[in-house]
Amino acid sequence: MKKVFVDGSAGTTGLRIVDRLSMRDDIELIVLGEDKRKDAEERKKALNACDVAILCLPDAAAQEAVAMIDNPDVVVIDTSTAHRTAEGWTYGFAELTGVDTIANSKRIANPGCHASGFIALVKPLVDVGIIDKSATLSCWSVTGYSGGGKKMIEEYRLEDRREYLSSPALYALGQQHKHLKEMKNVTRIEFSPSFYPIVAPFYSGMEVCVPLFVKDIKAGANEIKQVYREVYSQGLVGFCDDMSDGGFIYANRLSGADNMLVSVAGNNERISLIALYDNLGKGASGSAIENLNIVLGQDLTKGLVIKQ
Repeated sequence: MKKVFVDGSAGTTGLRIVDRLSMRDDIELIVLGEDKRKDAEERKKALNACDVAILCLPDAAAQEAVAMIDNPDVVVIDTSTAHRTAEGWTYGFAELTGVDTIANSKRIANPGCHASGFIALVKPLVDVGIIDKSATLSCWSVTGYSGGGKKMIEEYRLEDRREYLSSPALYALGQQHKHLKEMKNVTRIEFSPSFYPIVAPFYSGMEVCVPLFVKDIKAGANEIKQVYREVYSQGLVGFCDDMSDGGFIYANRLSGADNMLVSVAGNNERISLIALYDNLGKGASGSAIENLNIVLGQDLTKGLVIKQ
């Protein structure tokens, strides 16, 4: 039985991972007590005693954790931003990176939540030449407040919370969001997109949209749909011809799920590429467990929640 250690299991991402893994009988979950989870020596022992370490830590702490590992057999799945574009690390988006590549990797960087939707929508189209690498793209993304971590969750759940927290809020106004680097590097586009992340007053869920003018790309909506059908024929990402409910696509529709749906909407002049998922699911914990399943040789969906 393989041993798995979640370092940083008290955070939002770590809690969901531990919750999913605690119900499984094919792994032994290494758990440190509350008095030991921040003890460097105890963490180092656990990091070197496990078969797979899942890091749910801030960037600097994730780098420190990797440096603690002396055991060459330990596989690391890092959910932080620290290694997503680092040399020697595999980008852990199985449906695009490839299952075999991940299965043969010792260092796996879990994708960012916003970045996952953008990359799922754009990379397949860049790969086949529908979107040119020199294209200047824009993207907006609506996320539930759980993406902001414990402090933001507490703030939104206060009974006397500030009135403006009842409305969506645009942030990262300086166009320097930490996901931009991986969005550019993984899709291989030449310019980072203009990115507009929005946090909204619901717990979890994510909706990412990349708007396009048909005149600026080398195919129409039907051709794009066919690319998505072929690329996402298996795994946790699937194509949906119509995700709307009465003309609306609700950002929290897949809250609690670990999969992602992609779709195309619009007309002959303007189209929208749309990804729908949970920021804590395929945008974080679900993706990490999918990568764990690959490393362990299990079915990609084992222990995960799938919704349509």
